[in-house]
Amino acid sequence: MNSGNTMIKVLKGRMTARINALLIASIISGMFTPFINAQTSGTVQSFGEGISAKKFYSSTIDEDNTIWFLTESGIVSFDGAKWTLHNKNRKVAATGLKSVVYGFSSYGPELWLATPQGATVASLPVDARSGATTYYADNSKILSENVLALAIGKKELRWFGTDKGISAFKSRKWLTNSYNRTYPEGTFQDYPITSMATSIDGDSLYIGTLGGGVLRVYRNDVDGVSGASEYAAWGPILMPSDTVYSVHISADGTQWIGTKRGVARHTGYKTLEGWTVFTTAEGLTDDFVQAINSDSKGKIYFGTKNGLSVFDGTKWTPYKLEDGLASNNILTITVDKNDGVWLGTDNGVSSFKNGKFTSYR
Repeated sequence: MNSGNTMIKVLKGRMTARINALLIASIISGMFTPFINAQTSGTVQSFGEGISAKKFYSSTIDEDNTIWFLTESGIVSFDGAKWTLHNKNRKVAATGLKSVVYGFSSYGPELWLATPQGATVASLPVDARSGATTYYADNSKILSENVLALAIGKKELRWFGTDKGISAFKSRKWLTNSYNRTYPEGTFQDYPITSMATSIDGDSLYIGTLGGGVLRVYRNDVDGVSGASEYAAWGPILMPSDTVYSVHISADGTQWIGTKRGVARHTGYKTLEGWTVFTTAEGLTDDFVQAINSDSKGKIYFGTKNGLSVFDGTKWTPYKLEDGLASNNILTITVDKNDGVWLGTDNGVSSFKNGKFTSYR
């Protein structure tokens, strides 16, 4: 009798342990399902040897459809087949870079880099033998060596956003600043520049700032830089926030402004008209918008701190880690010549084409 009771107790104990184990396994499976999906959705590839970068925070594309990124390890490019780290040219800084843009001049294809020591222009390819020049206080009329952002206009017009204001030159001639009445001295120190974008003709510059909204300047008829006006929430303008992190001008001239509280869309050139605001209430994945770009079909891509949003003019489509993104924290967006979308994140790069992601780490 005692033996039978003992056997029953043992069997009950084993069954209870097995049930508990199954419950724990089920809970763990539920907890880690998003993680598993994040790893298995889309395709994940390696950068290859020699590239250990994780944070890809600024990007541009050249005429050959090569994508160029700034990372914590320096300049990295992808030509469609191979990833390359460009850190062998002593004239080009490897760290501390702020922004990168591609341009073409009479000297050939160029890569422009914003650095704390000036604006550097390097000929392509950026290797040990490439020519490179840095514009700073002693050899140019740039307002400050601390360059925060860059933009390319047409006919060799180059824009430089510094901690002391906007400088520009055209065909190697520095333009005279005449915007002090609109933007007094100290404006750009009080409201640091975060991003810049040119109008379609390249002669007007939109400048995103921390706390000052969007400032505008333009190249006037006597090759000077004049102030236009500002887009700011303190005026009768539908800006969700004056803290701006990204500015993009789409092919039809529409101005898209990414802030910490959503996106502002402005159509036309009348400052007080043509405004629409988009937030998570309208379908945006997250209100903190760090990067914006568009493709040839008119789709707008918004990189936020919590995923990617795609807007086709009517419908919003969200994408996150579980859909195949390398990270939800998107820092830069570039669209290639085949409408492939390249997303630089704090954990590698994701490319997005035909609704599918390929991530590189």
